[in-house]
Amino acid sequence: LAQEKNNLEGWSDTLAFMAAVVHNPTMRAILDSPSMTTQQAADLVISVCREHIDAQGENFIKLLAENRRLTLLPEITALYGFYRSEAEGKIDAEVISARKLTQKQMSSITIALKKRLGREVSLTATTDSKLLGGAIIRAGDLVIDGSIRGKLDKLATVVSR
Repeated sequence: LAQEKNNLEGWSDTLAFMAAVVHNPTMRAILDSPSMTTQQAADLVISVCREHIDAQGENFIKLLAENRRLTLLPEITALYGFYRSEAEGKIDAEVISARKLTQKQMSSITIALKKRLGREVSLTATTDSKLLGGAIIRAGDLVIDGSIRGKLDKLATVVSR
């Protein structure tokens, strides 16, 4: 629906807001109450979110409430983000290295991942001194372990057999 209406970003914002509302500990306790009917739960969440949602957002809240799934909104939001990235031809990737990467290295990794995955790549970098050297790259289901620690672990497995 968001894609048909060309409103992927709008739905991301709406879902994030609704997820934050139902994730609030006080709201969560109220929604988990056995005395709360599905209609009351929907009305409560809608009243809190009213200024941030449209009619489709209200319908979505009602549907989730009827199926007792309101508390799953944070997970739904995360899944939506994944599917949105796919629809837009984008992917988030992470590179973990022993030392801070230079801008040139980041650029090279981004270009290589874009070529391999056929998508726009948003790359973030972190450091982990336990790696000793090299790097680990994660992009969706793809994991490339080029770390010295990873190579040593593989060697230990081969030698122990």
